[in-house]
Amino acid sequence: MISPRLSHATLGALPRGIDAPSFVPARVRPGIVHLGLGGFHRAHMARYTHDLMQRGEDGARWGIVGVGLRPADGRLIAALAEQDCLYTLIERDERQARAGIMGALAGVIHAENGTLDVLHAIDRPEIAIVSLTVTQAGYCIDNGTKRLNVEHPEIVHDIAHPAHPRSAVGVLTAALARRRAAGRPPFAALSCDNIQHNGTVLREAVLELATRQDPVLAEWIEENGAFPCTMVDRITPVTTPADRTWLEETYGLRDACPVFCEPFTQWVIEDIFPAGRPAWEAVGVQWVEDVRPYEFIKLRLLNATHLAISATGQLMGLDYVHQAVRDVRIRPLAQILMARETGPTVPPVPGVDLDEYKRDVVCRFANPTIADTTERVNTDASLNYLLDPLRDCMDAGRPAPALSFAVAAWIRRCAGRDDTGRTLPVSNPTAAALGRYASQTGRHPDLILSHRETFGDLSDRPTFRNEVGCWLRRMELEGTAAGLSALLRGSRPE
Repeated sequence: MISPRLSHATLGALPRGIDAPSFVPARVRPGIVHLGLGGFHRAHMARYTHDLMQRGEDGARWGIVGVGLRPADGRLIAALAEQDCLYTLIERDERQARAGIMGALAGVIHAENGTLDVLHAIDRPEIAIVSLTVTQAGYCIDNGTKRLNVEHPEIVHDIAHPAHPRSAVGVLTAALARRRAAGRPPFAALSCDNIQHNGTVLREAVLELATRQDPVLAEWIEENGAFPCTMVDRITPVTTPADRTWLEETYGLRDACPVFCEPFTQWVIEDIFPAGRPAWEAVGVQWVEDVRPYEFIKLRLLNATHLAISATGQLMGLDYVHQAVRDVRIRPLAQILMARETGPTVPPVPGVDLDEYKRDVVCRFANPTIADTTERVNTDASLNYLLDPLRDCMDAGRPAPALSFAVAAWIRRCAGRDDTGRTLPVSNPTAAALGRYASQTGRHPDLILSHRETFGDLSDRPTFRNEVGCWLRRMELEGTAAGLSALLRGSRPE
């Protein structure tokens, strides 16, 4: 028997165990355009918006038009279009799984032939928010300065052709220019990426590009634009063919683009929305005047630890995050990082128990039903998750051997092999750019540690080059596991 394919037509006859929307998805109207329609957005922002729609008709005017900017997004966009923009979200841990059909998407666009369709979608008067989840690489910023890289090929193009942008920053700038030309107020540009001060970083990138295109436009954006900072949190691995098979075998539903995630979710946002916003507070969003304390906790305790154990674990032959954090050699690395190095850089936040937060981070990473891969984290995560707290420790004169070790493990991955000689994919743009140095890293670490575009001002610090370089040499001679053992014994690299 062939399982039914998800669509508007099959919503009334969903298999048992799958929650159907209480509203009519076909009646959802666009109010948001989102750039970067990946799994995280569909598990996070789209889930919050779906939940709001469940509560009443007012939510239906905040439908999301999802945009794929990369050529690789074409398959997902086509699959969602075939399914009437519906998809299954499965939230699971070791105790239970909950499956529901999400109906917050009001349309999808693939910008394979240019971004004019995207700009036309944003032009609609009812669009009050343009959000984005494109990872740090999608902002085309310099890793060291965190400002727009005006030599990036997409930015070079967008400076020369402002009306036909290719980058996410270019799309936002062009869309704001069209709003200004039409005599209409700007939308809120809402970053949902794991970047420290993400709204500020986005604002500065847009202003830099606008200044180079049209200084008058830049002045208008500076005076009228809205770029709220946010903190987003939900572990969402890449969906695999095995996941799709599991969904069909478990529930009897065919879905080409389901999303699997953990039950935990959090979203903290600065309330700066000049054209209006959804009442997301009704479904758990925290509105704050200053998001920095919350993003600091998440970036320093969760993201830094996630990357440290993923880089180390993958080198030691572990494919999944839960395997890494459950490994008796690697789990102490996570605990030492948070207790002694990244944790002390985090100020107290009212209402947050930091010790409990640290324990929860380890438990969330240990969830085997998520099957989050070390490769996914190593590809998507920014190296700044490790470099920023390391810089703070050095500025305070505080030793940070675990952070230095983690940076060394990340660098060692750039060579594309684990400690057994197995080939590793190197998809992270920064790591790929460093690949040509990586094969010589163990013997001559200065070749890579002097790469200022990656390490910023840390490249100029002898302490950084010495500490990380010594761990690299030790890993080269003894392997990652032996180096980790030395770290946990309290040995200093030599």
